[in-house]
Amino acid sequence: MAKEDSMQTISRAIHILKSFSREEKELSLADLHRKLGLSKASLQRILNTLVLYGIVDKNEERKTYRLGIELYFLGHLVEKNSNILSIANPHMKDLNKLFDETVSLSIIHQNQRKCIGYVASNHELMALTYIGQYSPLYAGASAKALMAYLSDQELNEILDGLTLEPITKETITDKEKLKKEIQTIREQGFAISNSERVVGSFSISSPIIDRFNKVIAAITLMIPTVRVDESKMETYIKHVKETASIISQKLS
Repeated sequence: MAKEDSMQTISRAIHILKSFSREEKELSLADLHRKLGLSKASLQRILNTLVLYGIVDKNEERKTYRLGIELYFLGHLVEKNSNILSIANPHMKDLNKLFDETVSLSIIHQNQRKCIGYVASNHELMALTYIGQYSPLYAGASAKALMAYLSDQELNEILDGLTLEPITKETITDKEKLKKEIQTIREQGFAISNSERVVGSFSISSPIIDRFNKVIAAITLMIPTVRVDESKMETYIKHVKETASIISQKLS
């Protein structure tokens, strides 16, 4: 029983931490009660412990909570100890310097595309992303590059569970059309998106493959459409593919 209670407490603490987001950086006890449906007494006990260890900070004046600085330090440990991030990061920086455009690294998580790292452009107008950002697997270059290199069985299972809802007027909403594009991506080794997920954003993505020939991530060059130089298209593609290939080789 004690073990079950401990597991339940850990599970609740994780749900509390995951309640915070970019849109909701601060939450009150009442907010968490409303979001999670847990009793305020239970929430308060867990929050007190999280505050004690610096995992959560409490604003005494507003009676609200936010993620604590200790998570920032732990996050940096993850970045340094993560094989894919530590290997990919210098090459992402190289690609970023080459074009001064945003470069991102994404994975598949819970049948969605998730950003796990990025290097931002220095331009005032730039394609935006953030670590932890989720988006549908059927829209955008990184999502399509990831999906294209799944096995046929994995791909069909994901496609069967997807509803291709339009995000912009350029979003692919027909599964047969998406399948054809996925086949083209497999043949070419890269995916392109022009305003499929974000209006005004152009991106080129190529998969990162491990030694078991499994796709584990995708590297993406993101450019505002107004700054895309058509004469450099082959150069964009060449360097994105080369970057993905170098990272893949180092992971093998």
